[in-house]
Amino acid sequence: MGANLVIAGAGTADGTLVDIVITGSTIDAIVPAGDAPASPERIEAAGHLVAPSFVEGHIHLDKTLLGLPFIPHIPGDTVAERIAAEKQLRRTVGLSVEERGGRLIEQIAAFGTGSIRSHVDIDTEVGLGGLHALLALRERYADLVDIQIVAFPQSGIMADPGTADLLDAALSEGANLIGGLDPAGIDRDVTGHLDTVFALAAKHGAGVDIHLHDPGPLGAFELRQIAERTIANGLEGKVAVSHAFALGAIDDFEFGRTTDLLARARVAIMTNGPGPVSMPPVKRLAVAGVTVFAGSDNIRDAWAPYGNGDLLQRAMIIGYRQGFLADEDLAHAFAMVTTIPAGVLGLKTYGLAAGNRADLILLPSPSIPEAVASVPIDRTVLKNGRVVATGGSLTPR
Repeated sequence: MGANLVIAGAGTADGTLVDIVITGSTIDAIVPAGDAPASPERIEAAGHLVAPSFVEGHIHLDKTLLGLPFIPHIPGDTVAERIAAEKQLRRTVGLSVEERGGRLIEQIAAFGTGSIRSHVDIDTEVGLGGLHALLALRERYADLVDIQIVAFPQSGIMADPGTADLLDAALSEGANLIGGLDPAGIDRDVTGHLDTVFALAAKHGAGVDIHLHDPGPLGAFELRQIAERTIANGLEGKVAVSHAFALGAIDDFEFGRTTDLLARARVAIMTNGPGPVSMPPVKRLAVAGVTVFAGSDNIRDAWAPYGNGDLLQRAMIIGYRQGFLADEDLAHAFAMVTTIPAGVLGLKTYGLAAGNRADLILLPSPSIPEAVASVPIDRTVLKNGRVVATGGSLTPR
């Protein structure tokens, strides 16, 4: 079969001008600009940067309130208070998870995201309802995004008896990973919580992604416990910890012994560049051998009224918060929403290379650092070799 699409004259990360030859859903070849064969379709990309599509490392499709009138934020200063506020709100929401989550998928796909890791609440109140909605969304929007699902015990495991059995069922019914939440702060039982999470991971051959907000030395202790269990269960490279605020608020001794274990266990850390809380120090962790990737986390939900799911904007926010000024630092921020989370999610045919899937984005910028600094919205997005969005809007499906 001959090429059916050529992206002509695009610039790569190193400034090389290339033609990208696409056959079906695959990048067939990347050749010097002007060398591509004739094809039925052609995108003139002079002056544009081409990159692999964005990878959303942490989102909550079931929580968003998109599609509803703006809802004022319900106060709550602690994680437990926020959980209670969310439960109160979700009992009154008039749109289904599928309707709200679908709107969010369409929005982030238009921004250039092609792969997602979404957490979904599993507890004794909602049961597996959210999971079933996300499974339906995964099928409905397979032409726009690939979705990994984390079975997430938002109300705790030990604190919400019966949740462990629901998590087990969720993994049997299609969830890809097992989640966890603040073993000390919510469940007040670090050993019981982590033993349950890792036992379920072992039973189902699943990866692990744990929310950890617990601060300071307590959070660092929990990180070491997670790393030790990761090694003991042979799960190196298959475990992530989301948020890990503790890494930004511990002394050098605690930091050193914690990152040594995290690096040995290949436990990755997700950050969304949070507001007025401590943040994992990205470059310091990279030097220590710890992978740090990015995600949007909450988008217009009971936890925060902010967020839009634009991962290029998220890279800018992280760079701003971390004091990223040099070109190489801005490029690292871009990698945190592309190649780094692709590795964490285990995406096998991702990247700008022949033989990989044609999940691509064209940005009207001459370089990655400029794209991160300016966050242009005029983008062309391809999924499986098909243009799915231009100028921030989806094309007809």
